[in-house]
Amino acid sequence: MTMPGFCPSMAAPSAGHPPICLADASGAAGSQDMLRPRLVLFGDSITEQSFRPGGWGAALANTYSRKADVVVRGYGGYNSRWALFLIQRIFPLVGLPPVATTIFFGANDAALPGRTSQRQHVPVEEYRQNLKTIVNHLKDCSKSMVILLITPPPIDEDGRERYARSLYGEDARRLPERTNEMAGVYAGQCIELAKEMDVHCIDIWSKMQAAEGWQKLYLRP
Repeated sequence: MTMPGFCPSMAAPSAGHPPICLADASGAAGSQDMLRPRLVLFGDSITEQSFRPGGWGAALANTYSRKADVVVRGYGGYNSRWALFLIQRIFPLVGLPPVATTIFFGANDAALPGRTSQRQHVPVEEYRQNLKTIVNHLKDCSKSMVILLITPPPIDEDGRERYARSLYGEDARRLPERTNEMAGVYAGQCIELAKEMDVHCIDIWSKMQAAEGWQKLYLRP
């Protein structure tokens, strides 16, 4: 008689390690139904820091604590161009894919050329194409995966200028290194691409600015 939950391909345990089920994804023991679903958060530092107290990643993990594992794949300073070097490793075409993935790039792409953060700048046309490449790869991984694009957030230009001047003084070449207008241009491309590719999108650039006092309510330098 097979015990409930017994894996027919269970490897013998070694000292200090639990038994491991060796059945692959095509077998009953390795089917996705028997594994805990994963939600992957893929993005830059906004994603990387999302598990800090009060962060949006932590809130998701709490919401789905009994249903799924929320996995953070955030890389501080990254833009959509650099993200392309990661997608094959984070989302391999073999194995069980996540049930949902957020793609949250653009804040660094929108850095202005010729300023302190110019190394992170990606032209808006390339930004859109990079997002398209990422979405296409995720669709190749899974036809049923929920894909959610998130626009870059708005920029509190006054707040960032005060912060930058505290670091660089009156070096005008360094200011501003980001503008809300430019962030909005990238947000618009993200929204348009989501419609084109029939995936979900959250326009936080607009939603955050709809709240009174959004600069202090949602942002920090």
